[in-house]
Amino acid sequence: MANPAFIYNPPLHPYLEFLYQDEDIVVINKPSGLLSVPGKAPEHRDSVIKRVNAVFPTATVVHRLDMATSGVMILAMNKAAHRHLSRQFETRQTRKRYFARVWGEVEKESGEVNLPLICDWPNRPKQKVDVDSGKPAQTRYQVVKKTQQESLVALYPVTGRSHQLRVHMLSLGHPILGDRLYGTDESRLAAERLQLHASALQVFHPVSNQWLSFETPLPFGNFQPEPFL
Repeated sequence: MANPAFIYNPPLHPYLEFLYQDEDIVVINKPSGLLSVPGKAPEHRDSVIKRVNAVFPTATVVHRLDMATSGVMILAMNKAAHRHLSRQFETRQTRKRYFARVWGEVEKESGEVNLPLICDWPNRPKQKVDVDSGKPAQTRYQVVKKTQQESLVALYPVTGRSHQLRVHMLSLGHPILGDRLYGTDESRLAAERLQLHASALQVFHPVSNQWLSFETPLPFGNFQPEPFL
């Protein structure tokens, strides 16, 4: 199936929402529909880093969120902080919690998906499961509430592969609502935007080494989770 046509229309409201800032890090709440970094085409230049650099010119991207995903994103203010934070992501010291509304009733209350992923090159930027050549990818999930039509799940990615949560939920037969790349006709039309939100991120501060926790409320549904501990 061919990818749907990509029309970039980044949101202007909110334009940029800061959650925290000091001399070493900047934390924002990224809106759905905004690229983390610029695309190649001139019309795809608007992005998180472009907007943040207009305020903090030295800030650099440490990790990315999919364009359609909203939520907590951390940037480094200097090279030392960038190295420190990058190492935390690479060695899986960070902790992350996402929430997603998915199609259908998820049978198991909790579980784990271990399916290696690789770029689906003819259909890029799509990813696909490939048990022979894919990179290891692991996601833990827990059902928060469900009906026959949809389920709200908390997602805890152990690895950080591109589109990991979207492909892993699809592999369970429960595509994320509003997913234009991986959803069925019905699940795509069930929401105007991808129903995936990076609600919490925990890291060690690159200088003080203090354990920091950043959270944002869910922008969809009426569920507000307990603090991420």
